[in-house]
Order: sequence, then C-alpha cells, then structure tokens
Amino acid sequence: MQLGAGHLPLQQGLSSSSHALDDQLDVMLISVTEEAGFLRVKAGLFYSGIIAGCNCADDPTPVDVNTEYCVVRLDIDKATAETTVTLLAE
Repeated sequence: MQLGAGHLPLQQGLSSSSHALDDQLDVMLISVTEEAGFLRVKAGLFYSGIIAGCNCADDPTPVDVNTEYCVVRLDIDKATAETTVTLLAE
C-alpha cells in the first residue's frame, strides 16, 4: 500500500503560495536511520502551489504556479508499516 499525497503536510509546508497542488510530487531522500522497531526517514518534498483567490472571474491573467519545498520525517513501524508523517522546520 502506498501513502498518498493527501496524507502529506503539503498545505502546512507552503512558503510562497496559499494552496498546495499534489499533482506533481518529487521526493529527495535526505537520510534513513533504524531505531527500535521502526525506520525514520527524512525526506525533502518538491511540489507546486498557487495563490488562490487573487483573480477576478473576468481577469485574463493566468494562475501562476510556484515551486514549493518542505522537509518531512516519516516514522515507519517495521512490524505493521504504519507511518506517521511530521513536517520539520527548516
């Protein structure tokens, strides 16, 4: 089973947008450590966001897509594969 983008804190990790897009998500592994009973994975997430609600209905200006990046920690239980995702401050 895969962890879907809806389970990631993309909205909370925004730095220059107001709405996270999860249609293109790239992951960069930063580190993996093994601790008692679980794996701890630190990963960088590259995704896009938009500034929603700033255009009038008849405004021909296209919606600008901003590149976003955040770092998360995934704690994966080795017995059950249950995963907890935490947004890390950078």
